[in-house]
Amino acid sequence: MHVTAVGVNRHLLCATGCLLVAVSACGSTSKATPPAQTGSATQRTADGDQVLATVEGQPITASAVRKALGQNLSKLEEQAYELKKQQVDTLIAERLLAVEAARRGTTVEALVQQEITAHVAPVTDSDIAAFVTANRSSIPGDPARLTAQIRDFLGAQRTAAQHDAFIATLRAKSNVQVRLEPPPVFRSEVVTDGAPVRGDVKAPVTIVEFSDFHCPFCRSVQPALTQVLAKYPGRVRLVYKHLPLDSLHPQARRASEAAWCANEQGRFWEFHDRVYAAGPDATDAALEKLAAEASLDRTAFDSCLASGKAKPAIQKDVDEGGRHGINGTPGFFVNGRFLSGSQPLAAFEHIIDEELKSDQ
Repeated sequence: MHVTAVGVNRHLLCATGCLLVAVSACGSTSKATPPAQTGSATQRTADGDQVLATVEGQPITASAVRKALGQNLSKLEEQAYELKKQQVDTLIAERLLAVEAARRGTTVEALVQQEITAHVAPVTDSDIAAFVTANRSSIPGDPARLTAQIRDFLGAQRTAAQHDAFIATLRAKSNVQVRLEPPPVFRSEVVTDGAPVRGDVKAPVTIVEFSDFHCPFCRSVQPALTQVLAKYPGRVRLVYKHLPLDSLHPQARRASEAAWCANEQGRFWEFHDRVYAAGPDATDAALEKLAAEASLDRTAFDSCLASGKAKPAIQKDVDEGGRHGINGTPGFFVNGRFLSGSQPLAAFEHIIDEELKSDQ
């Protein structure tokens, strides 16, 4: 993340619920999809599946289309749902404020001033200094030139937090019913046989990570994955799949082949951790150093790497990632549910908790 004079506000408001488009993956791209034509009446098969088209009397069903589109359709449906949910929450908040203002015999503006604005602490110079310290690596140039914007952002963040807290109290004592239904969960069938596993192999939740050893976003997500495994011992396992992006990281495939050879000796994760810590270097000297640090049998490691037998295994993972529509790294499947990019711990927790709840 880079924070600029224009972008610093956008970054902070992301934390307070604004809808932003963020790039958190290596090689991510998006493609426009032309609108589908619809018929004049809804038809269904005998088992209730919607018929979207027919060819010589043979139906093309909604389930067949959903299966073919897979993650592409699921992602669009989730984005549409989040937009609707945010708007529903906004309208609920507006109604609750209006009702509470009427109950007190005042205006919404006066109510907001009394219960929200008046409770927001002013942003101090020390608050700004603390923000700059925490984000210094992402702020180019002299941070002093952004002082006014940082002050505005921290103030907006505090106001949003106080607003949300007050709305929560109003919702708790009001009859609010939300009937917006989330889209159906799409689960991809990802092959995990023979792939390295970290955690309990019998865990009810499986995270499959498609990753590139030289992708900075793949490196940055590793602490979150470590936290996940620590928080859910025995309940979550992590499976690693190789997806080197050759056009962006030309040495990454060599690193994957070396890691595959480390896995042949049962020491994949020891090698994995050292590769991410060392940075994007897959020269022979660098790989030899990592192999030594991971306590590998050097003769067996060198022989495996020189033989080329890792190459088809890596390509198999790459091909599978392509079949699932992954066009950037890292990409994750949590019990088959797709999650794209370098995600924070909370994003994994949200899906994991849902999966554990449904497993009960």
